[in-house]
Amino acid sequence: MSITREKTFIPREALQRLFSHCEAVGASDIHLSAVLAPRFRVQGRLAADAVCGALSADEVEECGLALVLETLPQHTATLEAARELLWRSGAVDGATTSRAGDRYRFNVYRENGTTAVALRRLDDSFQTLEELGLPPQLARFSEMRDGLVVVTGPTGSGKSTTLATLIDQINRKRDCHIITIEDPVEYVHVSQRSLVHQRQIGRDAASFNAALVESLRQDPDVILVGEIREIETIRTAITAAETGHLVFTTLHAGDCVGAIERLVAVFPTGEQEGIRRQLALVLRGIFAQHLLPPLQEGGRRVASGELLLVNSAIANLIANAKSPQIYSSIETGAGLGMQTLDQSLAQLINAGRISEQTATAMSRNPSLLKDRLRNGNGRGVL
Repeated sequence: MSITREKTFIPREALQRLFSHCEAVGASDIHLSAVLAPRFRVQGRLAADAVCGALSADEVEECGLALVLETLPQHTATLEAARELLWRSGAVDGATTSRAGDRYRFNVYRENGTTAVALRRLDDSFQTLEELGLPPQLARFSEMRDGLVVVTGPTGSGKSTTLATLIDQINRKRDCHIITIEDPVEYVHVSQRSLVHQRQIGRDAASFNAALVESLRQDPDVILVGEIREIETIRTAITAAETGHLVFTTLHAGDCVGAIERLVAVFPTGEQEGIRRQLALVLRGIFAQHLLPPLQEGGRRVASGELLLVNSAIANLIANAKSPQIYSSIETGAGLGMQTLDQSLAQLINAGRISEQTATAMSRNPSLLKDRLRNGNGRGVL
């Protein structure tokens, strides 16, 4: 019998069986599409599984609506409200938990007149920076008392996991109040030394900016904003960092300089000079993260990244719109704990964790990377 099929189709039970199968085969993602068998991504490869039968369009929609229900405030959580939200917005984000306790982030979306579902399995426990293969210098961010810290990178690069690790470190080591603002809440933090409150957009707050403004009246020490995209959210995040809060957030950009320019470019031309000066004062660091295929097939993907730690010289470059010169400052700042992406790639090659072909494809300057390897100058901080 298919793991998704019963005599009477019960969407929540079907989802739980899919979760159990995902956990058994070590998959990272599940995709549900009308009239197709569920597909699982294992070690980066997406394929149908022989034990999973095809789902009808109605069954996929029922599974999707069961998930959408979890994003609604309890007093409005009806099937009709879930359907109306999905049809009005076209896509709904959220998170859920399997019976085994694993967390899944989901996106239920409309496509070609039907409903589809994408689910990503999240790590079931917090790991250390070392276990994640991340630079130990990132721990400095969890020790800071104020300012803005940005983790950037493409979708699926592990940004949320990195931030969850830093928040977990603060939670275990510091006496403070942490507020997370997410869409959805991906990693659940249980209060330890810190008091942790987690707010989900749509369920607990109307928007990122509304929740961020509200958080400033909730006596926070540390604020995590899942993502800053809109101008008002960026403005409020900068203000929060200026007023003595430590603010963590994510952004979609390929490198550290790109992240700075993206933050500035959101604002009208007449405001950009002032925003650069504010960023120069509050920005504490940026980590631009990527996940790369391992050297040995079947292994875990390898973290690589560019790390910018803002000092007075870099702050001056930011304030005076000399962002292109920042890359040189990162290159020469290894002694301070900084690293460029190419330095990280060279170190991973030397450690036998990724192939030179993988590194060359990712490198900003492949010829310089090859020179670095020939000269044995691949030592980085990873």
